[in-house]
Amino acid sequence: MATHSKPFKPQNLASSLIINGLLTSLMLIFLLGGAYVGYVFYVTVKNTVARGNLPGMPSVNLSLPLAALPLTGSDNLPLILPVVRGGANAATGVTGAPLPDYSQMERVNILLLGVDRRPDESYARTDTMMLVTVDPKSRTAGMLSIPRDLYVPIPGYGEDRINKAYFFGEKDSYPGGGAALAMKTVQYNIGVPVHFYAKIDFHGFEEIVDTLGGIDIYVPQTIDDPTFPDDYYGYDPFYLEAGDHNLNGHDAMRYARTRHSSGGDFARAQRQQQVMLAIRDKALQIGVIPKIPDLWASMADTVETDLQLVDIVELAQLADEIDVQNIQTAVIDQNLTVDYIVPENGAMVLLPLRDKIQIAVDEVFGDKAPVDGPTKAELEMIEAQATAQAESAVQALEQAAQQQEQLRAYLTQEEATLVVQNGTNITNLASQTAAFLKDQGFKVIQFGPADSPNYTDTVIIVYNEEKNYTLQVLEATFDVKEGNVRLSPNLKSDVDFRVIVGSSFELPDTSLQ
Repeated sequence: MATHSKPFKPQNLASSLIINGLLTSLMLIFLLGGAYVGYVFYVTVKNTVARGNLPGMPSVNLSLPLAALPLTGSDNLPLILPVVRGGANAATGVTGAPLPDYSQMERVNILLLGVDRRPDESYARTDTMMLVTVDPKSRTAGMLSIPRDLYVPIPGYGEDRINKAYFFGEKDSYPGGGAALAMKTVQYNIGVPVHFYAKIDFHGFEEIVDTLGGIDIYVPQTIDDPTFPDDYYGYDPFYLEAGDHNLNGHDAMRYARTRHSSGGDFARAQRQQQVMLAIRDKALQIGVIPKIPDLWASMADTVETDLQLVDIVELAQLADEIDVQNIQTAVIDQNLTVDYIVPENGAMVLLPLRDKIQIAVDEVFGDKAPVDGPTKAELEMIEAQATAQAESAVQALEQAAQQQEQLRAYLTQEEATLVVQNGTNITNLASQTAAFLKDQGFKVIQFGPADSPNYTDTVIIVYNEEKNYTLQVLEATFDVKEGNVRLSPNLKSDVDFRVIVGSSFELPDTSLQ
């Protein structure tokens, strides 16, 4: 049975570059609606590797369709693990939860970890924990921010702050490392399966934002944090006035992490979600393709994940169907916790109010009504087709109007006179046909009954052979058959044409014109 027991790091396996680095560092783009960008990343990187353009890369054949990719690259390095999706033999992740079966459109949950490690530290704690979910059936997504001071049971370690789970896992060489213990801890306490993780340090985060050219953020209230910590136990003062800003990587990181504002950690969690969505928006606005080389280079040492290539491609396809309005966000905040001082060490922590937290979890991770209608891509195609049809119809109407104006101009130039006669028993056919012809630009001087009501086809009597254009238009309008255009022996008549309307002629419906 295949598992995701070992994380992939971009610097460890050359072939694993395909599924890590840049792609994972911008996982929020996949999960929150920017899947197209993620898929372009994948294709671009795949083509780059296939051409051998990355120094030190082994030759890997990636020209085959995804389903036909080999399971090993050169030197027997794993390219894609043989993950079994669904059924009795389905693979399980490090938390023991069965991995999602994409063919059954099963929900995918990913733990995003932001790690703060100072240069002199061997092991780090997670400064940021956010559980992200994608539900392909309802085409919804969600983010749940978990405060680092939440005091919960850590499997095998007793109760402690939830951000200590990663620290314990790294320090004690827990199977799967700190990320595995963090995933198990979140799964145990939140009550939803955690399938994968993606971890990034804050220097990597800064590089992402800088490579994108900064992110646009609205700051609702001025932030003044003179004691924002630097990497060496000193201060990196941070001041930001309320209003709209374009933040570089360093300031975006400080905006997301500062605790010196009303709301403390809870407001900080909301800012972190705001920053993630801002990164997504900026990546989609600028078109990230020109930035790929810089992003790729900056992510090599800052990202870790247990997501496979198949997972990333599937997530890209699933998340592309999610509208930003269908992204549910929640924070485990002061309304879902109570302050508590641990008697043993006097530490100030947050005790979870589990009944209230369950309500928030149900809102983000609960089953939503399946969407049976067309996908986003299909809707876009339908909209594009409708737009094209509408534009075509407008063009057709414009062309028809132009042709009508030309018709009127030529008819006016010839000034041919017409008599219209009803050759049927249809009441008012002569008067209605005369009105129609006048509206088209013909000069009708008289209408009335014909010599007989038994005309099936329309007949045109010609008194003036020189006005040929008018005759051609009349023939086309009444669909006059060969032999029914007759030359009158009286070529000195006061009229140019006499039109005897037959029963086969139907007046066009001009009510919609």
